Amino acid sequence: MNKLFSYGTLQLKQVQKDTFGRLLKGKKDKLRKYRIKILKITDPKVIKLSGTDEHPILEYTGNNDNYVEGIIFEITDKELLQADRYEVDDYERKLLTFESGAKAFVYLPKQIL
Repeated sequence: MNKLFSYGTLQLKQVQKDTFGRLLKGKKDKLRKYRIKILKITDPKVIKLSGTDEHPILEYTGNNDNYVEGIIFEITDKELLQADRYEVDDYERKLLTFESGAKAFVYLPKQIL
């Protein structure tokens, strides 16, 4: 099993059903030193599924007073790949440690080299 932190549209029931074929179970957690900003996306499939062209994306601040609340879901290897396909090219997946001490994957802004 994998752990995946969602701070945005992957928490929506319809997105979970369409992406994974089921509703996910998880626990609330916090990611310190980040805050949310809004990303305009253009992928019509993702816009239709989520109902919006404005999706949250994380911004690293380095400030421990900043944090993002979300849910850490337990998902299979196959579901992790399905989540990768759902997320647009502006995101990349990284493994981070959360306030609870849990380690989970999270989608962050893609670093362009």
